[in-house]
Amino acid sequence: MKITFYGHASLGIQIEDTHILVDPFITGNDKASHIDINTLKADYILLTHAHQDHILDVEAIAKRTDAVIVSNFEIVSHFENLGLEGHPMNHGGTWDFEFGSVKYVNAIHTSSFPDGSYGGQPGGFVIEGEHKNIYIAGDTALTFDMKLIPLQTKLDLAILPIGDNFTMGIDDAILASDFVACDKILGYHFDTFGYIEIDHEVAKRKFFEKNKDLMLLKIGESLEL
Repeated sequence: MKITFYGHASLGIQIEDTHILVDPFITGNDKASHIDINTLKADYILLTHAHQDHILDVEAIAKRTDAVIVSNFEIVSHFENLGLEGHPMNHGGTWDFEFGSVKYVNAIHTSSFPDGSYGGQPGGFVIEGEHKNIYIAGDTALTFDMKLIPLQTKLDLAILPIGDNFTMGIDDAILASDFVACDKILGYHFDTFGYIEIDHEVAKRKFFEKNKDLMLLKIGESLEL
């Protein structure tokens, strides 16, 4: 499993020959100006919620790649009305795709489209591949619901928001890693704009002091599990 950070909360995940994008917000992020969305491969696009900073590039990418959009019922319905293919889910539901299983889990946040219309309830994803399992928290506060995840899935990586203000910050993300029983963390949803700027060294030190490994990738960088 290869995971690439495209800035903010945008990720690329490659599992064998399947390419997955998560929350593509790239053209609107000045820090990701070197990423050309026309070169990105996508068989699936997973969306945690409907805010513009998570869906901006969905339509353009999905039209070019014929990617299947996976999200809550309301978000999928929105994009299906635009002529795109989708797979609707809701909280607690799991579906077996060719690359592995995907479970849509709870997140505490809001979810509306840029025009203010209802975007369903926000969520996160637990992806179980053939060899590795990951948790993508989405935009969320710390929640005890996270403790349910390790009851069913042993995680190899937790992808957690750490920018604070709109989501949990560093200290809560450390607790979240305890809740999901995973000490290997990829931080995201930070530094895109002033409200969520962080001190990288402080963040890494705080995780290190709790015997945890916080990875902060540069935009375009990848890790492999």
